[in-house]
Amino acid sequence: MDWLSRLFEMMPVRGRLDLRCSYGAPWRIDQGPGEANEIPYHAVLSGSALLENPAGGRPLQLNAGDILLLPGNQRHVMHDGSGAAPLPARNRASFNFTISENLGSDERLDLLCGHFAIAPPHDRLLRSYLPPRLVVHAGTVAGQTQSDPAPQLAGLVALMRNETADNHLGGRAMLNALSTAMFTLVLRLASETEGAPRGLLALAGHPRLAPAVAALFNEPARPWSLPELAQICNMSRATLARQFQEKLGRSASDLLTDIRMTLAANELKKSSLSTGAVAEAVGYQSEAAFQRAFKSHMGVTPAQWRRMQEPSGRDVFSGLAVSGDANPAKG
Repeated sequence: MDWLSRLFEMMPVRGRLDLRCSYGAPWRIDQGPGEANEIPYHAVLSGSALLENPAGGRPLQLNAGDILLLPGNQRHVMHDGSGAAPLPARNRASFNFTISENLGSDERLDLLCGHFAIAPPHDRLLRSYLPPRLVVHAGTVAGQTQSDPAPQLAGLVALMRNETADNHLGGRAMLNALSTAMFTLVLRLASETEGAPRGLLALAGHPRLAPAVAALFNEPARPWSLPELAQICNMSRATLARQFQEKLGRSASDLLTDIRMTLAANELKKSSLSTGAVAEAVGYQSEAAFQRAFKSHMGVTPAQWRRMQEPSGRDVFSGLAVSGDANPAKG
């Protein structure tokens, strides 16, 4: 199994469309932070927007075809760049989604706003391996084929646009399923783009390091050594260690531990296997060593974690309310 499929098997992600925004200048969106386990997204269908830099630097311009993910889930501000006071916006409920609009008459921004939900504690792990903000462009350029991720992503967004054009039967289910697929396609495109941001995307997008990433995800219980990983990548041990640090910001051992702890957390939640059996299943010969690693990683012991996962009647993927205000709506 490829590393991205394996990642989403380990930590399921569900997408949800919250709003379709239609704004004429002047407009402003002030959003976030959302729920702790959410990653907001915005897809620009037409028009343009400026995303403020939280550090005070130059704003980032987003154009039609751009998709913005905010794994950092921090407060963010988008506007038309005019500096004028925004026109009041109002929300109106459609059958399967919500439309936010104002009465501006200039070139309009058409924007899809939603979020991805990841079950804790996987949200922290995934966020730590992704940049605080990620922008990809869904479109086609000369030489691209329909099998390339950019035109695939453009086609998916076009489907979402069509679903929000009217109240189709099953529209909400379609929009949420397409949102979920969007997350995978955005990460696929980002990992294949030159200059992928530091983290798992840059690591997996490096052709010589990709075999090591696949090996760690597919055989996490194996006692991988640095020389073994270096051999399957056809590079020296020192080069592999340096490349991991430069691309991922962490060592191969750190990534392996994160994968093992994620699998262990899942197993402790869903099965009645003993702690020792779980430890062995994820590659620990010593239950004591596993106990120490799990508590260091999760902040609680395996037994405490298992008790915390007892059914509470609440699905972390459902009941996530759309936040908003009247001037303008927050996606």
